[in-house]
Amino acid sequence: MSFADTPEPPYYVVIFTSRCVDGGDEAYAETAARMVELAAGQPGFLGIESTRGEDGIGITVSYWESLEAVDSWKRNEEHQAAQIAGREKWYDRYELRVAKVERAYGFKRDVD
Repeated sequence: MSFADTPEPPYYVVIFTSRCVDGGDEAYAETAARMVELAAGQPGFLGIESTRGEDGIGITVSYWESLEAVDSWKRNEEHQAAQIAGREKWYDRYELRVAKVERAYGFKRDVD
C-alpha cells in the first residue's frame, strides 16, 4: 500500500470497510483493481489507500475534491455493476462512510 498524496483540506473521504466471503477470489481481485483504475479517471479523484487482512476484512479510503465528485463516482455504471457483484458474490458485510476532512497532518522520516 502507498499513501495518497492529498491536497490541503478541505476535501472528502469515502471509507469502505468490508468483509469478504472466504477472502474473495481472482475475479474479486480483478474487479477491485479495475475500480481503482476507473476511480482514478473520475473528475475530482484525489487518491486511494487500501488494505485487506488475512481475516478478509478490508478498508479502502478514497479521497475526493467534493461531494459532487463522490456522488458522480457512486453513479458510475461500471462501479454500480461492481457494487451489485459485491453484494451477490463477495461480501458478507460492508459499511460505507463519507466524511469531510477539515484538518490533516502527518510525519515522514527522512531516509538518507
